Amino acid sequence: MLTQLHTVLPAADLTRARAFYRDALGLEPDETHEGVLVYHLDDGTSFQLYESTSAGLGQTTQMGWHTDDLEAEMARLRERGVVFEEYDYPGLRTVDGIATSPDMRSAWFRDSEGNFLCISQTL
Repeated sequence: MLTQLHTVLPAADLTRARAFYRDALGLEPDETHEGVLVYHLDDGTSFQLYESTSAGLGQTTQMGWHTDDLEAEMARLRERGVVFEEYDYPGLRTVDGIATSPDMRSAWFRDSEGNFLCISQTL
C-alpha cells in the first residue's frame, strides 16, 4: 500500500536552490546529504532536491501545494520575488497568474532551477 507522497526535484545548483526555497518559500531543509536537500513539511509530506544536470527540463507541473487563500499566498510569494506564469492556450488561460476551472483555481511559477511549481485552491 502506498502511504505517503515524497516528491523529488532536480537542481543544477543546490546552493542557489536552497536560497530560493529559503528566501522565496520560507523553507529550510531538515536533512542534507552530499548532493541532496530533504524538506519535511508540517503535514507529514516531504520533498527533496538533488543535484542533477537534468534540472529545468520538465515542461509540466512537478510539485504543488494546496492553499485556502490563493490570492494571499500569491501576494506573499510575490513580495519574496516569485514571478507567476501567464498562459493563454485553448483550455488554459490565466488572469493575473490564476487559471480557474469549475472546481479549482491554480497558479504556476518556476523555482530557481526551472522546475514548475503550482499553488491551488479548491472551490
